[in-house]
Amino acid sequence: MTTIRAEAMPDDPSEHYRIKPPLTNPRRYYLMKLRELVQYAKITFVDPLTQTGRISLADYGCGTKPYVSLFPTEQVQYIGIDLAWNPHADVYIGSDSRIDMADNQVDVVLSTQVLEHVEDPEGYLQEACRILKPGGLLLLTTHGYWMYHPDPTDYWRWTSAGLQKIVARNGFEIVSFRGIIGRSAMGLQLFQDGFLFKIPRWLWPPFALVMQAAISLFDRTTSQATKDKDACTYLVVGRKL
Repeated sequence: MTTIRAEAMPDDPSEHYRIKPPLTNPRRYYLMKLRELVQYAKITFVDPLTQTGRISLADYGCGTKPYVSLFPTEQVQYIGIDLAWNPHADVYIGSDSRIDMADNQVDVVLSTQVLEHVEDPEGYLQEACRILKPGGLLLLTTHGYWMYHPDPTDYWRWTSAGLQKIVARNGFEIVSFRGIIGRSAMGLQLFQDGFLFKIPRWLWPPFALVMQAAISLFDRTTSQATKDKDACTYLVVGRKL
């Protein structure tokens, strides 16, 4: 859980361009689908909770809080949780990996692309469960397929069944599960990522533009049901038991 990028693709947009990635960004299609996934989670699971009043949401491993603009302040108290040196964090994680927060404090925990980077994913999930109120929701995204990207570490990838299993055995009932970017499109993404480093930097923008268009086209050939079983990235929604 960190905002350091020890090794990242040049023009890596993961912190500053997650909401509106430029056309020539080599992550454009993925970032757009990831934003849609977060929006789907907000509309389907967070918005109904706000009908009875303002709720609290903890962004666990918040980085620069790239999705904070999706959650209106009049509806959601948005709390960033990260390591102590992150200036964007409101609550800190101690050296013992525990969050400086009492039990049963928040309505929703949001975790986007963090779980693959933590050394102890089960401990991470247990802390998310601990700070949630009874019946609170975990909205978590992480990778199925992806290139190695230490931040500063990169430990894990999950199958759809494996991710649901690890979440369920750490205090949650699985409420929903959804994947983005199927095998054929993700194969093109991995090809692009490998080939970029073999061509001059000035060729990156036109090459990425063409490849991102092809990735978008190929992704339309894969059904949502197939993506829910085998995909680049998954959203799992869990309710605290």
